[in-house]
Amino acid sequence: MANEATPTEARVEQESEDIDEEIKEEPAEERVPEAAPAPAPAPADSSPRPSRSAPPGRGPRRQDRQDRQDRRGRGRFRPRRKVCSFCVDKVTHINYKDVDTLRRFVDNHGKIIPRRKTGTCAKHQRQLALAVKQARHLALLPFAAGRSPYE
Repeated sequence: MANEATPTEARVEQESEDIDEEIKEEPAEERVPEAAPAPAPAPADSSPRPSRSAPPGRGPRRQDRQDRQDRRGRGRFRPRRKVCSFCVDKVTHINYKDVDTLRRFVDNHGKIIPRRKTGTCAKHQRQLALAVKQARHLALLPFAAGRSPYE
């Protein structure tokens, strides 16, 4: 009885023999594995799934930026380098009495326009700010534009 197999072992052995017989009976031509069907292409209007690598609300994903660049057909917009108009004219000192020149560097509200918008260099921006403040003090330029409180 030591060599006899339990009913479970006998059943497993019988199933493995049946499988071996089925494999031997199949001709080699029929055993060619079939190619898996290709996945269906995603519709053009569907948006890509968001990745879970970055927390939500942290700006556009890299793929989204790439998609936008592809749609535009050109690279990132690069503004032209601004040149200091005082350096071009070789101005050594900005005069506070030259109101027409100073008005170009003051906005509608009477504020001095920053360097990043006008393109003036640091040296001339400092001189410009002093000249505008002197012109304001002498009432050549307004401190603040707009309605007067007396109207």
